[in-house]
Amino acid sequence: MSDPQSTRTATTVATSSWSDLRAQLRGRLIQPDDADYEEARHTWNGMADKRPAAIAQCSDADDVAAAVNFARDHGVLLSIRGGGHSIPGHSTCDGGLVIDLSPMKAISVDPAARTARAEGGVKWGELDAATQQHGLATTGGTNSDTGIAGLTLGGGEGWLVRAFGYACDNLLAAEVVLADGSRVRATEQENADLFWGLRGGGGNYGVVTAFEYRLHPVGPTVLAGPIIYPLDQVREVAAFQREFMRAAPDALMVMTAFLTVPPVEPFPEPLHGQKLLFVVPLYVGPVEQGERVLAPLRAVGHPIADAVAPIPYVALQQSLDAVLPRDMHIWSRYEYLRDLEDDAMALIADHFLQAPGPQTVVVVGRLGGALDRIAPAATAAAHRGKPYFAWIIGGWLSQQLDDQGIAWTRGVSEALQPFAAGGTYVNALPDAGDAQIHTAYPPQTYERLVALKRKYDPGNLFRLNQNIVP
Repeated sequence: MSDPQSTRTATTVATSSWSDLRAQLRGRLIQPDDADYEEARHTWNGMADKRPAAIAQCSDADDVAAAVNFARDHGVLLSIRGGGHSIPGHSTCDGGLVIDLSPMKAISVDPAARTARAEGGVKWGELDAATQQHGLATTGGTNSDTGIAGLTLGGGEGWLVRAFGYACDNLLAAEVVLADGSRVRATEQENADLFWGLRGGGGNYGVVTAFEYRLHPVGPTVLAGPIIYPLDQVREVAAFQREFMRAAPDALMVMTAFLTVPPVEPFPEPLHGQKLLFVVPLYVGPVEQGERVLAPLRAVGHPIADAVAPIPYVALQQSLDAVLPRDMHIWSRYEYLRDLEDDAMALIADHFLQAPGPQTVVVVGRLGGALDRIAPAATAAAHRGKPYFAWIIGGWLSQQLDDQGIAWTRGVSEALQPFAAGGTYVNALPDAGDAQIHTAYPPQTYERLVALKRKYDPGNLFRLNQNIVP
């Protein structure tokens, strides 16, 4: 359900008022007449081609509070940008104010305590680089360009989800600027209700300026990489993987991707442009042990190539960067699946042959493990106990393909309904107008989120996201 106000443009603001905000900021206020406005307004998804009235590039939490107060007091439409990677384009807006956290990049790691603190503008590639210096990591996204903020606030799936749960399951504390401009800290002990909602409830309750995470021993070298098959082997691959993963240890994650091979290394030139099936395992643990665990998986069918090898964990985290580059047009759907059924995988393969562009990807991943040992009511990320997901990421490079691409993505989602387990992942909702926000949460969780919204943001200032309407 989307908020009708979410499409409202900003109230006209006097030039002198913008000047007052500029004077309050340690960072910069960028407006359309500034030379770097065009660069500053762009986000990762090329479909989100919007023109805000101003972009506040904040240097610290005081800047954030000043921008929040300004937007509230002047009735200005407000959006929050962490990494700018929002698929539905919530990182920007037309005619409003963007609070841009990208200058806020401070990271500190405590290897003895196995914790890290990172500011809201940090991206996963940056956090991984810092924590991997100590052989540590936490669950992050599958694209190194993704911001830690949006991913964590929406739950946060990634390669380590079976081993350590969602990103939000590893959140220890959050520093937040609320709608009234006040600054609070949220933990299990302080503002515990807010902390519950921040773990999966999206950006509905304030601007998180810093995150503190629990870290785990990972890498820096892990056993991972693709086993590549022709699409016509999808049934055989799925049938084996379905049974194999029933007894798989939490340390093993497998994602299966339908993708068009990009013309970049390390892919050999003969594979460039081909639509193929990639089975990508990750073993979190000793490489020798991983070799034994993965041996049966690597013996399935007749792969074109087997590139499973000891690699840096950071390289795995960057492996989809070339497939999903900045400025492409993206529209996605996400389905939980009741199992890895042969017919479902064959259906995806058939549809994938008609994909709207070479940037289109469908990723099917195994869930469970540590994710399911956390009670659904413990966090707002409550869709637990679902064995698999299918993330349909329609991608193309031209606005002329928008209608075709959206129709294709929606069509795959609809075709998968006989195999679906119900619900969806809030970070994958396509846009405010087609959010289906209720499907992202069980009813009891959603009602609790509504109550939280009424408490912390009754005026719905933070409405340009996967919005919970108060």
